[in-house]
Amino acid sequence: MKKNIFLLMALLMANAASFAQTCLPNDIAYRVKNEGFANSKVEEIAQFMTDDLGPRLAASQLKLRSEQMVVDKLAELGLTNPRVEFASEFTKGGWDNQMNYVAMTEPYYCSFAANPKAWSGSTDGLVSGECVLVDIQSKADIEKYRGKLNGKIVVMPATQTYEMKFTPLATRISEEELAEMEKDPRATSSSRRRFPMGNWQSSRELQAAISNFLKEENVLAIVSGSGTFNVPHSRGVQYKVGEPEPTPEIILTIENHGRMARMLAKGEKVSMELNIKNVFTDNQRINNVIAEIPGTDPKLKNEIILLGGHLDSWHGSTGAADNASGCIVMMEAMRIIKALGIQPKRTIRIALWGGEEQGLYGSKGYADSYLYDTKKRKPLAGYNNFALYLNMDNGSGRFRGIYLEENDQAVPFFEAWKKPIESLGFTTLTLRKTSGTDHMSFTRLGLPAYQFIQDELEYDRTYHTVMDTYERLSLSDLRTDAVIVAWLALNAAMDSERIPFLPGYPENIPAPFVRR
Repeated sequence: MKKNIFLLMALLMANAASFAQTCLPNDIAYRVKNEGFANSKVEEIAQFMTDDLGPRLAASQLKLRSEQMVVDKLAELGLTNPRVEFASEFTKGGWDNQMNYVAMTEPYYCSFAANPKAWSGSTDGLVSGECVLVDIQSKADIEKYRGKLNGKIVVMPATQTYEMKFTPLATRISEEELAEMEKDPRATSSSRRRFPMGNWQSSRELQAAISNFLKEENVLAIVSGSGTFNVPHSRGVQYKVGEPEPTPEIILTIENHGRMARMLAKGEKVSMELNIKNVFTDNQRINNVIAEIPGTDPKLKNEIILLGGHLDSWHGSTGAADNASGCIVMMEAMRIIKALGIQPKRTIRIALWGGEEQGLYGSKGYADSYLYDTKKRKPLAGYNNFALYLNMDNGSGRFRGIYLEENDQAVPFFEAWKKPIESLGFTTLTLRKTSGTDHMSFTRLGLPAYQFIQDELEYDRTYHTVMDTYERLSLSDLRTDAVIVAWLALNAAMDSERIPFLPGYPENIPAPFVRR
């Protein structure tokens, strides 16, 4: 009897082991780490992605220039079939800023750090004008200003005030915070959030009415405030190719904008001079940049491990933290894998997305082309070959773990794969969801697509501002992140199993949202 019990236990243990997830051996982990730390190209790639490429606003001439430069860089790294792929139509078209001079001239002279709003218009060379504070809270308020603004510079009311902060500029996630993230969020989550679409729609309609009115009034420019410490934010205006060129719009920091708004509110005379030149181009295309390390296993080579970040940035800076950092890490991870000469069973593909800042255009376009026909509501050939997507888009902070988007089936895979990189600080698996970036184009399809948990560093102070430059990057963190990505991608590419899709998919893919 004892013999039979021992035999049964042995069979059960063997059966359990056959379903256990596997991890590549420690000698491979050593090689990945050694290549990533001893022979790192992160600094070189970082300078290329920021200083060399410059700003990369969606569909701009600088974005088109950067696409070809990145294709050449991926070829230099030895990747296969680097290319630019069309992703989506883009009715705003291209826009590039070529001149930006803004100053207050009365009651005294002061030059300002300023940032034109993307897709706003140009001044007629150097222009000067008196400023008028315009406060429109409803469509009825428009009539108070009708016929009074011709040739004026409109200063919008202040919507933000500076508040002194007593917290560090840069932070890392504490062990207590990481422990909290490990708890399953579904046990304590409330009902699904509801967004006040009516309020959003009303606000959008009011802004459109204000813009049309100020255009009719023939104002010289519109000035608003966003950003602190002499660092303006980047924003855009509503525009479609073929429409009249919008009124020039300028963003100042809230300190300088607030100064003028306060003086105007007291009745003082304030004047400005501006020289803004913006160039519109009829490029109604969003593109992605893609390359591969081909898979070699006859049965698995068509399955795709996808690594990505978004190549586009806002126009005011070189988009270092947002999101050259993600591109740097994914490019370096691909370089590490290629340099090791390991031939993956599955294909490892890098995709650097376009148009993320305007609404995930690049990754959505990829999903529409490769994975799922939204109109016909059916999967494409690439859907069943989708094995994993790893995304980076939260600055250049160290990876501390990964958001697994409530996919319990992914946990044993990452539990196995993370053991050799726990010493690098990659320890936390959370079933929480996160949002706001390109992995969402795939999670909506029930696919295993994940964003990393990252130390925030100075991200909230930096992104979407004119100081999002090379100096904002933590190169040591980027080196570590690239090693982690290379290791995870290799494990996913070599594992005999792969992370299952969410149960019920693709049947449960929701119909596309149509905004009315």
